[in-house]
Amino acid sequence: MADGGQVAHAWDRQRILSLFDPGSGVLDRRVMSDEAIYQLELERIFARGWNFMCHESQLKNPGDYFISYIGEDQVIVVRDEEGRVNVLLNTCRHRGNALCRAEQGRAKSFVCSYHGWNYALDGRLIGVPGQTAYYHGDIDRSRLGLAKARVDSHLGFHFATLDQEAPPLHDYLGDVGRIGLGMVCAYGDVEVAAGIQKNVIDCNWKVAVDNLFDWYHVAYSHASASTAGFLDIARILHPKNQMVMLGEYGHAIGGPGIPEDMQAQIDRLTDDEREAMSRAAPPNSPRIRPRKATELMGPVGVRSQGHPNLFPNLWITLGGLQMCLRLPRGPSKTELWWFTFLPKDAPPEVKRTMMGLANHAFGPAGLLEQDDGENWSQSTRATRGVASRKLGQQISMGLGHGEVTVGAAGERFIEGPISEQGQRLLYRAWTEWMAASDWADLKRNHAPPPAGML
Repeated sequence: MADGGQVAHAWDRQRILSLFDPGSGVLDRRVMSDEAIYQLELERIFARGWNFMCHESQLKNPGDYFISYIGEDQVIVVRDEEGRVNVLLNTCRHRGNALCRAEQGRAKSFVCSYHGWNYALDGRLIGVPGQTAYYHGDIDRSRLGLAKARVDSHLGFHFATLDQEAPPLHDYLGDVGRIGLGMVCAYGDVEVAAGIQKNVIDCNWKVAVDNLFDWYHVAYSHASASTAGFLDIARILHPKNQMVMLGEYGHAIGGPGIPEDMQAQIDRLTDDEREAMSRAAPPNSPRIRPRKATELMGPVGVRSQGHPNLFPNLWITLGGLQMCLRLPRGPSKTELWWFTFLPKDAPPEVKRTMMGLANHAFGPAGLLEQDDGENWSQSTRATRGVASRKLGQQISMGLGHGEVTVGAAGERFIEGPISEQGQRLLYRAWTEWMAASDWADLKRNHAPPPAGML
């Protein structure tokens, strides 16, 4: 399914690999606006990779469903009568009509509004009006069930891929991807707040992704949020104490890191002492994670206070309070879906406070999101001009100055001042995904785990 055959002729391997130079950090601006590149991304990245679908708290009962996307393929994520989670393409096998129009809900089956074809929750075609009278008994329902994706989950987060050759989700995520999801669950069981916030920004999806690693822009782009008293930049930025965790297949975490000696002091505290310190800290300070967080995230991951991105497009922010999908809607449009995660056992007033923070920071009404959206839109627009698209983007900050440390469990990370290490890893991985014809090719030809100076 993900062979890239439709548009591979327009961009062969060497042309794709030339779009980003890891040695200089120069990125060809055409990656943000070229239609053929975008079509190849849908084939070779989104249809091939593991895509976040939803959380288990959104599918509590048989028949519960949630509409999601793999690239531009709309899918129904549904729990069937046996308790299994299925991911079904939301397109009738008869004439292609969408079966399900509501964004989420509960159903006993899915009936096409065009001609009445009826599908079970596991995708089987169970009813065809006129099967005897009009089709003369010639139709074989067993061959016309809904197309299904592979489904797997980690810590209650459901993922799907359209590629049968993709590695198991656990292997695909690697340590960095698993640490990112562990960040959401570090304080205990969570559930998704009702209502996924959605908005469209006129930007390429990769601009919205690489920005999450960018702590260079915070003091400038978000100065208004600081002036308004919403954000204390000096308290959250820690420009000289950054940690970038480097995973396989493009997964990475970038942002402030707790120094090792400070984490050693935290490790000696009880959970009650950690909670007391968190309560005494200034408003909106990162909470000190409980002891069990080390089991989920490991001794290196638990030190990260940065932003994970699970390749290709799942951002985790605010210490795990929110997750955002950057869904592609053409070379120059991205739809953002914001999921807010709340502690299951928290009292209502605490949940309201957490939702208020989330709403004011990111999403359509977020102070930070409005700043970012303007920048992303203009950066994407500048890639379409005949002259401006020839200039390239400069992603060279810290190049050659980041020493890779290998943790006891094999984690690879760089500590130091603000840099663009995360962005360079992203675009190096992007070229490898785009140049590979299939999973076997990608496994053979993706860069080895980083070492030495980057």
